[in-house]
Amino acid sequence: MKIQKVEKNKKSYLELLLLADEQESMIDRYLERGEMFLCTDQGEVKAECVVTKEEQGIYEIKNLATVPTAQKQGYGRALIDFVFSYYQDCNTLYVGTGDSPMTIPFYEKCGFHRSHIVKDFFLMHYDHPIFEEGQQLIDMIYLKRERIK
Repeated sequence: MKIQKVEKNKKSYLELLLLADEQESMIDRYLERGEMFLCTDQGEVKAECVVTKEEQGIYEIKNLATVPTAQKQGYGRALIDFVFSYYQDCNTLYVGTGDSPMTIPFYEKCGFHRSHIVKDFFLMHYDHPIFEEGQQLIDMIYLKRERIK
């Protein structure tokens, strides 16, 4: 497994980015200001992660996606651990996601805990209803992982 930073042509990974955020205009809001990392295994892209610096010591995972055939094999967790160690000044790493039984437990297993909720986020910012596991996503659930000092 290898993790590398993507310096150019981030949009060439749009198909993978859309797995985590299914509206391209929303991806466009953070992709260029964020740093993108790819996780590859035996030369094949398995997962990606886009991270933004929100303020001093505070970063946010804006997009984290694993190729469907590579899910539940540790690639997403490896990216999260890498990001947390890559940003040495990171005291708090946030991630926002829909209230889904598929994603919340994953992030909790990766050391995140619930932080706050942005009500009606998916209704206000997306041009179509977003569903995950048959459930419409309405509120953005923010989780955070803090560096142990």
